[in-house]
Amino acid sequence: MSLDSITTTIDDAVSDFFDPVATAVGDIVFYAVPVGGTELPLIVAWLVVAGLVFTGWFGLLQARKLKLALDVVRGKYDEKGSPGEVNHFQALTAAVSGTVGLGNIAGVAVAVSIGGPGATFWMILCGLLGMATKFVEVTLGVKYREEHEDGTVSGGPMHYLPKGLADRFGGNGAKLGKVLAVLASVMILFFGLFGGNLFQTNQSYAQISSTFGGEDGFLASSAGAVLFGLVVAALVGLVLLGGIRSIASVTSRLVPAMAIMYVLACLIVILTNVTAVPDAFGSIIEGAFEADGVAGGVIGALIVGFQRAAFSNEAGLGSAPIAHSAVKTKHPASEGLVALLEPFIDTVVICTMTALTIVIASPASWDAARAGESIGGVTITSDAFETVLPWFPNLLTVAVLLFAFSTILTWGYYGLKAWSYLFGRSRTSEMTFKVVWSVFVVAGSLLSLDSLISLADSALFLLSVFNIIGLYLLAPVVKRELNSFLDFVRARRAGTETGTEDTGLEATKAP
Repeated sequence: MSLDSITTTIDDAVSDFFDPVATAVGDIVFYAVPVGGTELPLIVAWLVVAGLVFTGWFGLLQARKLKLALDVVRGKYDEKGSPGEVNHFQALTAAVSGTVGLGNIAGVAVAVSIGGPGATFWMILCGLLGMATKFVEVTLGVKYREEHEDGTVSGGPMHYLPKGLADRFGGNGAKLGKVLAVLASVMILFFGLFGGNLFQTNQSYAQISSTFGGEDGFLASSAGAVLFGLVVAALVGLVLLGGIRSIASVTSRLVPAMAIMYVLACLIVILTNVTAVPDAFGSIIEGAFEADGVAGGVIGALIVGFQRAAFSNEAGLGSAPIAHSAVKTKHPASEGLVALLEPFIDTVVICTMTALTIVIASPASWDAARAGESIGGVTITSDAFETVLPWFPNLLTVAVLLFAFSTILTWGYYGLKAWSYLFGRSRTSEMTFKVVWSVFVVAGSLLSLDSLISLADSALFLLSVFNIIGLYLLAPVVKRELNSFLDFVRARRAGTETGTEDTGLEATKAP
């Protein structure tokens, strides 16, 4: 029996077994209600409402403190001797690498096909709201992180939910937090293995095999698939062995490079068609409020835009605090401010650039998709770039590979922290996870496992239910941490020393 027939048999067997489960769970997690002639998934409303609540609670923090966030990333308020493993910039790029991926390339194309150009406006708005949610969860992640004897740290919802709720509500809070922490760990681990690993490998392999050689090329063969999987697994394994410091070292170079490369390509298309820019912006604004010929009209554009942004930047899902918790800081809110830049980069910048490029280039495949034809999102985006850059599909393949590789790395770290919470931090336990993770990388080049990917998506968004409950209950803690950090900033600016009694840590004067 050939390897192709074996993998096909496995795919079919897994699909037959998990399809009913994935469908049933998906129907619950993504339950939608009719609104304005279209369907609104309640989980998307849950995430958007959280963004609205936290934006109001913290007084439009994402606008008022954006400059301060940039100053923190630049290291202006760093302190010697701060606990943690990586600096603010490295923590940000590590977290961004987990969100910037195929969704920014393919998902956005699908959004503007279903929701029209107007979906872009609502996507931007949702990204801006998500900045506040990200601030809250990351501040809690650093506040309640666990510092180990070897200098490493662990953070995320599996730590701040039990510790934070115990702090605020005593024994009953501790019990609730423990249950939520275990559920959050399971969701993170499950999505990591299938969505953050196997799916990324599978899609990047599909892109590279179709670009280089096509169906008749070596890469399209079973041997090519195995070779691709082994190479990626080896690279991922080497980086994972070094922990967050190694991951941050790679992502701090990789993420800016791939983001700049991608945005520059977008700008080339936009500037080449500069005369079409005013009309493109006009169609985005008009489509947001006067959608015509789009599923659900205005409401449809709004829902699709919100949904794309929520799926893309992961604000409120509890994943990003795991990476941000490794930051070197004595002030949790400092990293919370850094984290609010994440949805801005992911959604407001990169997703918007993709959407604008497609709207301006208006490739034939986009028109066909809007007319109802089934066309892949990557194809639409690639065609948009190809109108100006005929060689761009090759560069897009590189971008897809880099996005996928960085996502696998970051979700490998997230998965390890969830695994360690559930099964302990022993050397054997952690090495077992890294072996399992690498095996899934190789499997991803051979198997599609669509039903498990669907189930993983459900798990990730179910995580937001557990996480945001905790965020609402712990919002007062975040406000105290913010006030404490702002006091420190004012003192630093005045050239004086200040204490941070709320956190039990002492601030030091700038050198």
